[in-house]
Amino acid sequence: MPRQTSGGETAADRRVYTITGADRLSFLQGMVSNDVLALARGDGMVWAALLTPQGKYLADFLLVAQGDRLLLDIKASSADATIRRLSMYRLRADVQFAATDLNVTRGLGDAPADALPDPRHPALGWRAYGPSGTGPSIDWDAIRVTHCIPETGIELIPDDSYLLESGFERLHGVDFRKGCYVGQEVTARMKHKTELKKGLITVSIAGEAPPGTPIVQDDKPAGTLFTQSQGRAIAYLRFDRVDNLTAGSAKISL
Repeated sequence: MPRQTSGGETAADRRVYTITGADRLSFLQGMVSNDVLALARGDGMVWAALLTPQGKYLADFLLVAQGDRLLLDIKASSADATIRRLSMYRLRADVQFAATDLNVTRGLGDAPADALPDPRHPALGWRAYGPSGTGPSIDWDAIRVTHCIPETGIELIPDDSYLLESGFERLHGVDFRKGCYVGQEVTARMKHKTELKKGLITVSIAGEAPPGTPIVQDDKPAGTLFTQSQGRAIAYLRFDRVDNLTAGSAKISL
């Protein structure tokens, strides 16, 4: 079992499942946005998403190689639905999912021996799986806003968000060379045949407005305001409407 990780804090809003069975890698390879077969080369971690056949986001999670099993690190609010959906697609594949009592501990700076770097961005530090962490609280929202890193259920909206508009390519969450997976055709078309006209971006905000507030340009819809920290925010914006923006009484600028 992993040893106590005293340098980080427990992510209480996460759940951890094990994925076992001889077909676990090949099954997931045909289901999710990233290259899971890379985990066959040894211990490691990848960030991936499960999509609808129409290419819209359903859930995202971290997959961790651990010997003859994988760990699935997922937001608690989307865990049950995601496991049900993966199980529905399993058919005759030798794949099993099981809940665990492992805690997700995450931190910055020196990492414990059993930790792995978060694959999305170096600013997100490391993650470990085992007993609860006892480290100081970290302002993860400030880090996410600075680096425009979306969060499940906030910027990443089931049946609505698209991976490329949400920054998955920049954050190493999608692989365009791995072959087919659910929603791959739409994602590839957005990459190779269209120019993104909307997406997540970090903006400056003067004033206050709750997450979800519409952003407008001279009364024309321009986007939506999401996570805020220290005078900055993550916003979903139309790239042709980036001037004279407001969200409620707050002023928005690039």
